Amino acid sequence: MEIKTIGLASDHAGFALKQFVKTYLEEKGYDYKDYGTYSEESCDYPDFGHALARGMEQGEVFPGIAICGSGEGISMTLNKHQSIRAGLCWIPEIAHLIRQHNDANVLVMPGRFIGEDMARKIMDEFFATDFEGGRHQRRVEKIPV
Repeated sequence: MEIKTIGLASDHAGFALKQFVKTYLEEKGYDYKDYGTYSEESCDYPDFGHALARGMEQGEVFPGIAICGSGEGISMTLNKHQSIRAGLCWIPEIAHLIRQHNDANVLVMPGRFIGEDMARKIMDEFFATDFEGGRHQRRVEKIPV
C-alpha cells in the first residue's frame, strides 16, 4: 500500500485510542491529519467518519484509521462512500485479511474493546500487508453500487 498522509477520525469513545494511534504513527515516521473529534466530549461519529472519507476522496489523505466505541458505527458511515473500503479489526489476522483480500483503505478499530498493545499489532499488520489481487480484484470491483 502506498502511504501518503494517514487520515484519522474518531468519536468520543475512540478518542483515547486515537491519541495512542498518533504516537504510534509518529514513532513510525508517518504523517497524519486528524479529522476529529478532539476531545472525549460526547459527539456523533458520522460527522468525523464523513470528514475522513471526504478527505480521502479529495486526495488529502491515504489510507485512513477510524475508531469509535464498537467500530461498527463509524465503519457503516465510511462505507457509504463509494471509494471507501473500511474494515473493522479487533485482531491482527483480520487486519491482514482486509488488506490481502478486500484492499481495505480504512482500518477501523473498536476503542472500547482493544488496548494499545493490540492496536499496535493490528496497525503493524494493516500497514505490512499488500492486496493480493487476482480473484480478489474481481470481487472488490463488485463492491460499489
